[in-house]
Amino acid sequence: MSMKYLHTMVRVSDLGASIRFYELLGLKEMRRKDVPQGRFTLVFMAAPDDAGGEVELTYNWDPETYDGGRNFGHLAYAVDDIYDSCQRLMDAGVTINRPPHDGRMAFVRSPDGISVELLQAGNALPPKEPWASMPNTGSW
Repeated sequence: MSMKYLHTMVRVSDLGASIRFYELLGLKEMRRKDVPQGRFTLVFMAAPDDAGGEVELTYNWDPETYDGGRNFGHLAYAVDDIYDSCQRLMDAGVTINRPPHDGRMAFVRSPDGISVELLQAGNALPPKEPWASMPNTGSW
């Protein structure tokens, strides 16, 4: 099994102030994506010599108060086969909170409730049962 660390996501309430803060730490903006239909912006930042260790700043356009750790989003890892990875976790008793309906993305939680995103490396796999019709469970 092969995995690669992708990024850590944090929600931010003031995108400009957050970018300035991370720039002061020495990070640079690597890329940005506005998602009008979801009403959010993603800004990926990394140290110039460590582009593989990104921080994803998620700015939700609608104001929200982040308490109880809601500002920390998730860890993300690319996996070789999203279906095999989810099956292995499920067989070990891990709840698949957001199954890989689309062959691309799944979410699980650590024993301490940390959300972990699994992303199919490369292109999404073709939809496959039981994953395509498996319901979401809880939150991620």
